[in-house]
Amino acid sequence: MSNAAPWQQTESSTARVVLVDDHPIFRRGVAELLNESGRFEVIADFSSAIALLDEIDSLQPDLALLDMQMPGEDGLWLLQQLKSRSPELRIVMLTASDDSDHLLQAIQSGADGYLLKETDAELILQRLEGVLEGKVALDDEALVMLTQRLRAPEAPLQTDSTLDEITLRERQTLSLIASGMSNKLIARELGISDGTVKVYVKSLLRKLNLHSRLELAAWVHAHPEVELESEL
Repeated sequence: MSNAAPWQQTESSTARVVLVDDHPIFRRGVAELLNESGRFEVIADFSSAIALLDEIDSLQPDLALLDMQMPGEDGLWLLQQLKSRSPELRIVMLTASDDSDHLLQAIQSGADGYLLKETDAELILQRLEGVLEGKVALDDEALVMLTQRLRAPEAPLQTDSTLDEITLRERQTLSLIASGMSNKLIARELGISDGTVKVYVKSLLRKLNLHSRLELAAWVHAHPEVELESEL
């Protein structure tokens, strides 16, 4: 089992990345983009989920980029396997699938981001840097998909009484999550500890019946009528 430590960035450090995609030309293009940025180092790439699992413990990457749809075991299965082995590993789905079911399943399985392959190259780099800082990675299209899903009739509805249970600090935390801030930045903004922010996040997930920071961010966009206290 991998016990990789959380990513600690320094001025000279590069993040170690693994890629999994069954299209070799796409893998090569992504690897070149990341390596040339100077911010990432692609240490290995694979054409299948099983191929990565066979080597993941020896590679110790900081970030994994996974395709969703592949022959054999798919990206969702691989995401779940990696999260069970190494919870600290940052994982982003980089996929052509704009299926909202895939997006929701990935988020609920612990993905740190969901980017479509058609996303602008520089935006991909920005979003991946953000993931290493503890932010969530969604491009505009994925955010729209998730927002629409959370507005859908089958989505769980929060009653006024549920919203009333959200404290002032939790509303401030929710607003800052929606703006893309990591726990560390939220703690600094609110003058509290990282641990306290984690408590607020867990409480928000429970009260709003959601599963991840990504869903919390999208929930804010899906419910513009809800007033959030962003001022200290």
